[in-house]
Amino acid sequence: MKKKSFKDLAKLARVSPATVSRVAKGQVNVDAGIRARVRKAAHTLGIDLEQRRHEKTNIIAFMLANRDLLHNFQARILFGSQRYCAAQERELLFMSFRYSASTPSKDLHLPRILTERGLVRAMILGGTNYPNMLNALREREIPFAVLGNNVIGDWDSNKFDAVYSDDVQGAFELTSHLIGDGHHDIWFIGDTEMPWYARCAEGYRRRMLQAGLQPRMSEIHSEDRQLGYLAMRSIISRGEPVTAVFAGSDQIASGVYDALRQLGLSIPDDISVAGFNDSEGSLMDPPLTSVLEFPEELGRHLAEFVQRRIQTPDREPQSLTIPTRIVIRRSTRPRNAKTEDTALGYSGTLTKA
Repeated sequence: MKKKSFKDLAKLARVSPATVSRVAKGQVNVDAGIRARVRKAAHTLGIDLEQRRHEKTNIIAFMLANRDLLHNFQARILFGSQRYCAAQERELLFMSFRYSASTPSKDLHLPRILTERGLVRAMILGGTNYPNMLNALREREIPFAVLGNNVIGDWDSNKFDAVYSDDVQGAFELTSHLIGDGHHDIWFIGDTEMPWYARCAEGYRRRMLQAGLQPRMSEIHSEDRQLGYLAMRSIISRGEPVTAVFAGSDQIASGVYDALRQLGLSIPDDISVAGFNDSEGSLMDPPLTSVLEFPEELGRHLAEFVQRRIQTPDREPQSLTIPTRIVIRRSTRPRNAKTEDTALGYSGTLTKA
């Protein structure tokens, strides 16, 4: 039997061959009703538009959006995605891209390599993203998966493929550990206008209230290390009660260290300090208690989700949350007890690091 062509498809769908070609390329300047009619006709004729569109490409793009190229955590997510793609014999293309959150999705100018639909098969969204980018990719029918923790703004996570780090639970468990060490005056330092800090603050606040303790939150907004420094100086200068600090990232904790040293205070003898993401904790002095996330696993599963979306375009959106782990080091200690260097595993038991 002769293989059906786009000309046959155009005749059945009652459109021009040029319109069929635009639908196959994923161009957005085609009425939604016409697109549906073309696809229905393609299904009737056994023509796979997705296969035709991408038969010459095996590339997945990793977009680091609105973030520093040298960001350690994002680099490790990229590495995890690259390893998975290599195992699936796919090429991973890295790109850095900045865009405004206020630009309507239909007016968002994507890199040309994405709009030329024969070049890139799908996308992984790393870095910091906004709902307009998610909507723009969906409108242009570009398959993608997104790091859910770092989406800023109102979005319906049930409509997109997303992978999360369980920072809420990690923050809850770290706060619980500090409370178990006898600390009651625990401060959280992080810019809660950013979703990743807001999620940590949620876990912290939930555990403090559960223990009948007052949540204490810094209101200063700044870059990470500077934020830690300014917030810690402010807390001490106001004479606020504080025996422990939960910094929303290791970078913020580094600023807290700077402030406490300038004030002549000792870590952890005067104030215990804990961080989050464990990207720098082992290198600090004293080594920092922190919540270990698994960025390589986040990257691997983002790439896996994209692979599934390519294979089954009409599947329901999926999400996955990766657990965290607390690593206990010498920056925290029980009140009125000697410091130990230990690690807290998933079982909640203490073992030597």
